[in-house]
Amino acid sequence: MTNAPAALWFRLVPAYAVGYFLSYALRSVNAVIAPELMRELNMSAAGLGLLTSTYFLAFGLFQLPLGLLLDRFGPRRVEAALLLLAAAGCALFGWGESTQTLVLARALIGLGVSACLMASFKAFSQWFRPEQLPSLTATIMVAGGLGALSASAPVEAALPLLGWRGLFFVCAALLVVCAAYLMTTPDKPVQAQRESITQQLQTLRQIYTDRRFWRFAPQGCLAVGGFMAIQGLWAVPWLMQVNGLSRSDAANVLLGLAVAMLAGFLFVATCSLWLARRGVSPMALLTFGMGLALVAELAIILNLAPPLWLWPLLGISFSLSNIAYSQLTAAFPVALSGRVNTALNLLVFVGAFGLQWGIGAAVDTASATGLSRSEAFKLTFALLLAAQALAYGWFLRPGQKNRA
Repeated sequence: MTNAPAALWFRLVPAYAVGYFLSYALRSVNAVIAPELMRELNMSAAGLGLLTSTYFLAFGLFQLPLGLLLDRFGPRRVEAALLLLAAAGCALFGWGESTQTLVLARALIGLGVSACLMASFKAFSQWFRPEQLPSLTATIMVAGGLGALSASAPVEAALPLLGWRGLFFVCAALLVVCAAYLMTTPDKPVQAQRESITQQLQTLRQIYTDRRFWRFAPQGCLAVGGFMAIQGLWAVPWLMQVNGLSRSDAANVLLGLAVAMLAGFLFVATCSLWLARRGVSPMALLTFGMGLALVAELAIILNLAPPLWLWPLLGISFSLSNIAYSQLTAAFPVALSGRVNTALNLLVFVGAFGLQWGIGAAVDTASATGLSRSEAFKLTFALLLAAQALAYGWFLRPGQKNRA
């Protein structure tokens, strides 16, 4: 590694930042276009949840082989190839006329953008000194926050001009351009992973049976996965059907959430070291953020304040959840760090898949018993909050603290 000059920064970082921007925008866009999808395709809430959540399923299931591919072929080639798959998925989504076609397209999108964050980390570790990595990580996370922001009010404003199909055709073109841009970035030869399949499986077994891993895993699956499920789809339907907002006002609330997340990412990147020197550890920040998120969710369910106050509070709370990756990684040997991160990421995204689909199914089931859509949403979110509170309690157990 070298203390890379500014020219290298500008050749390398923007390409990976654009990829993660598009990844996050595509993760969140269905929340705004949900009314159109349900109306045009005569889709139930459960069907919409299944459609949108296949992004998370494909993304999550690919995390473990992704780590091996990045080590074998390098981040530039792997991400560029996968982005072309995502472009094909966006084009198919724009053309699709049936729920089955859109489900397949959404899965291709999730698979195609699954490397955007991890590939950037791999590339930066090849070219930059360790002390430069926090600011680079912050740059990528900010790009993701901007992607979430773009999938709120800006998407709502673009719908009358392009329609939801046109939006996906535009995304397909941008993904192809991004893949081509990545192939112009510098690359370093990588050595093939010499472990046998048996050794690789033994390593994964070591991670998945470690008590330190399971301190973080339930909270990642239920709390972080639950937030991703809500932000990526159910926030706008909740705001429209429970709070009675128009789609435009709901998109503005989602915009506020995205801005708050962006502020949280910047806070962690710029202030966590300063706070640690003054006795506030990253683990304390993580604990505070996840506890505050539960309080914000409860306030949203009980409608204790205007949505434009509560949803950004939820966003800034969950922006602190990324601290879990560094804290878990520190508990394992450095040689396992990549696989530890992807192991946790797998559970987070599988949780997001199951919960995004499950919320829709639960709302439909509750509505079928005679509850109004508003009451069905409140009951479903309350059950999710109860499960998240149990995971948070598990994370706080005194015996758990000594294992991390």
